[in-house]
Amino acid sequence: MLNSMPKPGMERKLEPPAPLPPGIAVRGDPGSELAQRTHPEQPHPYRTPFARDAARILHTRAFRRLAGKTQVFTRLPGDPPGDHFRSRLTHTLEVTQISRTLARALGLNVELAEALALAHDIGHPPFGHAGEKALDTALQAYGLSFDHNLHALRIVTWFEERYPAFRGLNLTLGVKEGIVKHSRDYSASAHPELSEFFLDQFPPLEAQLIDLTDEIAYLTADLDDGLGSGILSLDGVREAVPLFRAFHDDALRSYPTAPPKLAIYEALRRFLDSLVTDLMNEVSARVGALGEPTLAAVRRAPQRLAALSSEMEAARAVVKKFLYANFYNSPGMEEGHAHAAEVVQQLFAALMADPSLLPEDHQAEIPTQGLARTVADYIAGMTDAYIEQLWVRCGGR
Repeated sequence: MLNSMPKPGMERKLEPPAPLPPGIAVRGDPGSELAQRTHPEQPHPYRTPFARDAARILHTRAFRRLAGKTQVFTRLPGDPPGDHFRSRLTHTLEVTQISRTLARALGLNVELAEALALAHDIGHPPFGHAGEKALDTALQAYGLSFDHNLHALRIVTWFEERYPAFRGLNLTLGVKEGIVKHSRDYSASAHPELSEFFLDQFPPLEAQLIDLTDEIAYLTADLDDGLGSGILSLDGVREAVPLFRAFHDDALRSYPTAPPKLAIYEALRRFLDSLVTDLMNEVSARVGALGEPTLAAVRRAPQRLAALSSEMEAARAVVKKFLYANFYNSPGMEEGHAHAAEVVQQLFAALMADPSLLPEDHQAEIPTQGLARTVADYIAGMTDAYIEQLWVRCGGR
């Protein structure tokens, strides 16, 4: 067990840090650099630019389709789809809640954090990460690749058509930068088309936080869904994940007569709180060590400032390793991954062989985007149910 592993009741004694210096947060007024849009618009009388962006993302068709896309799994082998397991949409809402909480506690731009959290997964194809891997594999045969961050940028700048004045959503520079860079860095040499997004700098903290809130949300949720589905056993989680065991023991002591599932929920709540509080304190400490409390200093720091402490990072790695071995790559899940790869790659091949199967608006993209990218764009936008239906219609078994 880690030396600094939380003791029973520890999360109740942790206090959030003071808000960060005001110069760290991204300015939300219409005149700020990151609030600028490709197509100038009149300021809204009572909404900030980033609040408008959050609303634009929320009302997109791509966002609604997240309800029909797998997060980790939707059913047990042989069972119909379950109503209580996370979808890509419910996961996104959980990430948004955590991101808003963190941004508010740290004194960052809450509306920017919310917009980025809402958008962080809209570029994912059907079937979760298995679908993304299969689509990337299919594209590699044509010298291309699939990156869900870059696909999300294509969605918000081109595919969503809701305004007569421009194509796409005309989001602010800050939101587009965060969509691209929240979880990874891109080099200018490899991606010259992204040059407007300050590739020689880290993104603001509002964007950096999203990568960690995403992980905090899905680690907690996947333990919950894994236990709820029966794929994971309580004894197995307790044995392999000391952080969970500490909080579960505390819950059992605090509520000795509670039903077992409520003790699990209490442990998971404390588990999530401990990760969020640790992230909050670590960000505060790293910003304090900068010496210069400005957004420019955050952007040019030696490393990203949104991170867990070394002790909590080690605990997080234990949880993730356990989930990969016992949940994500469990026998039933592997069967689903193989099916996802078969569906995506066979449908990709069918559409490449007969582009007339593509909708007219996608066929119109072929001269400029190429057939392989157009087919990938079409598949990436599908829900799990739709891709299965189209696969069958195209000869899938």
